[in-house]
Formats: sequence, structure tokens, C-alpha cells
Amino acid sequence: MKIYVSHSRSYDFKNELYLPIRNSPLNSKHKILLPHEESNKPFNSRKYLRTCDLVIAEVSYPSTGQGMELGWANLYEIPTICIFKEGHKPSSSLKIITDKFCEYKDPKDMIEELEKIISRL
Repeated sequence: MKIYVSHSRSYDFKNELYLPIRNSPLNSKHKILLPHEESNKPFNSRKYLRTCDLVIAEVSYPSTGQGMELGWANLYEIPTICIFKEGHKPSSSLKIITDKFCEYKDPKDMIEELEKIISRL
């Protein structure tokens, strides 16, 4: 499965999101694109999203750019899983694009929960 990972840039996504994903079994089972893994330059996500099978959106921190990405994913009818840290409350408008939400405690819990959800898709 080709998976795009969407997130805000206002937290330490490289250590809190990218590293756990790259070091997980998900990385060997799927082709995962982490848009800012190698560069902080703008990434043409609209073009790339058209080729994806799934979007994982880390929605703990609001982001206008991420909102645009999720709108495109919805337009292209790409399934989306929204994940968020315990104690954070994602925007209720996300319920328009998905019913798949996953609250997690720490990176290990995040990966375990994602594996469960993805295995059911």
C-alpha cells in the first residue's frame, strides 16, 4: 500500500512521527512517504496524493497546509486515518472526511494502533 503521512510542521515530527514509523513493521510492509524527511522545502502533496492508497494524518496540532492536503485526499476519495496524541482534541470538522480516529499515548502505542487499523482496511 502507498501511504502518505500528513502533519503539522509545528512540532518535532521527525522524532515523534517519522522515526517511529520508519522503525516499525509498517515501513517494511508499505511504501510510506514522509514529505519532509529529507528536506524542509515545500512538497507538492496534491500531485503525489493522487497516487496514494491511504493518508495517515497526525492531527494533534492544527495546520492550514494539512487541512488543504486532507481536502485533496477527500476529493480524490483516498481513505484517511486521523491520529492524535492523548490530551489533544482534533478539529470536529475532520469527521466530514473520515470516521477513523486513533488516540495514542506514545510512539509505540501509535504504531500498534495504526497497525490494527491498517490491517482491517
